[in-house]
Amino acid sequence: MEDPRQALIEARLERAAEAIGDPTQQVMSEFYRRFPDAKASFVHHAPHDPAKLEEEMVGNCLYYVMQCFISPIETRIYFDTSVPHHRVALNVPPDWFRGMIEAFIDVIEIAAPEHSSDESDAWCGMRQALVGLVERNRDI
Repeated sequence: MEDPRQALIEARLERAAEAIGDPTQQVMSEFYRRFPDAKASFVHHAPHDPAKLEEEMVGNCLYYVMQCFISPIETRIYFDTSVPHHRVALNVPPDWFRGMIEAFIDVIEIAAPEHSSDESDAWCGMRQALVGLVERNRDI
């Protein structure tokens, strides 16, 4: 049985897509505003096409926003492996990992204001779940 919050997540994502289209530029602008040093990391890890890496990271955020309630075990496994990998192998601090997720969610929430308290609750729960997965892996 599908989690009823999922429909609320998808509805807001659809409204945001209608309002702004591809959110990559807005998400990355907000992310870099919060973490200006992160831009050099994207260039370092993708020197020939950092924009492609940016698109991939925003796409990952979208995927896990959409999967959070559908497949919480898959989502947990991803974060349990990805957060430590980014920290150790790529020198990407958990704050950047968390910041990317929060920049994505913030951009969507601004582009598509909530329609109901249930929708707001679903988005709050999804944010807490994803941020919580980063935090639980902060020092692993």
